[in-house]
Amino acid sequence: MAAGTRHAATGELCVDRADPAICRAAIRSGAFTGQTAGLAPGFVQGNVIILPASYAGDFLRFAQANPKPCPLLAVGEPGDPMLPGLGADIDIRSDVPRYRVFRDGVAAAGEPTDIGDLWQDDFVTFVIGCSFSFEEALIQDGLEVRHVARGRNVPMYRSSIPLTSAGRFGGGMVVSMRPFRAADAIRAIQVTSRFPAVHGAPVHLGDPVEIGITDLAHADFGDDPIMEAGEIPVFWACGVTPQVAVEAAKPPIAIAHAPGHMLITDLRNARLAVI
Repeated sequence: MAAGTRHAATGELCVDRADPAICRAAIRSGAFTGQTAGLAPGFVQGNVIILPASYAGDFLRFAQANPKPCPLLAVGEPGDPMLPGLGADIDIRSDVPRYRVFRDGVAAAGEPTDIGDLWQDDFVTFVIGCSFSFEEALIQDGLEVRHVARGRNVPMYRSSIPLTSAGRFGGGMVVSMRPFRAADAIRAIQVTSRFPAVHGAPVHLGDPVEIGITDLAHADFGDDPIMEAGEIPVFWACGVTPQVAVEAAKPPIAIAHAPGHMLITDLRNARLAVI
């Protein structure tokens, strides 16, 4: 379907899903507000966390101390919503499909599609690598990424894997899960190890109880998983982790992407691969 037409069943504006600029334009206008898995294949997507400058230093040290769940792609200038290093005309106030707003560490009800009315002159934006980038490599290698194949959001869970605290930020790692048969899980480890800038190799596979997940069937974020007979769960560090750290730090206000609703950049996934 051509850009500018509407889906007959949902009424949602259909966009050119291969072009990051067109995707962002649809997101900015409010025409597209869905999850972004599978959009703009070949281009990097990013997790977002926005904090007052008084918290930014602690968070930067937290991210540097926990590069597996928090691989930094960009840090904005205080008060500046633009991120020129990630793409032309990116405006973080409007270019994420849905946001989460935290006040004193508690997520407010609702997921706004624009945060222009909340923007502060001291806000600092952090963009963190997203596993959607390595999913492209998995698919190109012939592996099924179930949530992409089914048009769903990736299942994400709070885990008991500890993080290295920095200042006011700490807590447990959030992980994303993709099911594979054993042989495919080995190949998935090999493929994703080439992408340390977007979480890299898995942090766990097999029994979820070993990392504090007691109900695999019901995800804490995203959609519940679809598992088939003979598959094992494989877990990667997840860029929703900073949102759990915000719950611990309790800044007066913080803004993040809604899980699965990412910032689409102009960077190429291939540039993040380690040969």
